[in-house]
Amino acid sequence: QVQLVESGGGLVQAGGSLRLSCAASGSVFTINGMGWYRQAPGKQREFVARIPKAGTTTYADSVKDRFTISRDSAKNTVYLLMDSLKAEDTAVYYCNADSRSPLAGTIQYWGQGTQVTVSS
Repeated sequence: QVQLVESGGGLVQAGGSLRLSCAASGSVFTINGMGWYRQAPGKQREFVARIPKAGTTTYADSVKDRFTISRDSAKNTVYLLMDSLKAEDTAVYYCNADSRSPLAGTIQYWGQGTQVTVSS
């Protein structure tokens, strides 16, 4: 089992910045990659960014060049630095981890979500 706890959401003006954090605990050694998704009111949850255990990070086109995902492996924590925020970035942001093990296979874990509101 992997537990994910997000923090860092809040209210910010358009053009401002926020940094989200996601701390993983439990069977962290099984985590292959971590990322962020978001869900705006009335819309489906969408991919934002992902950082694998090894390899390159990926971003949604809508956030590329504005958001930066990074990880501190020693702290089992992933960060999402969001710059030049726009009103359309308003959503609940969810941390995601994909865990892989020989016995359990691939399991997706989710955090509880943190609200980001950008005022225009």
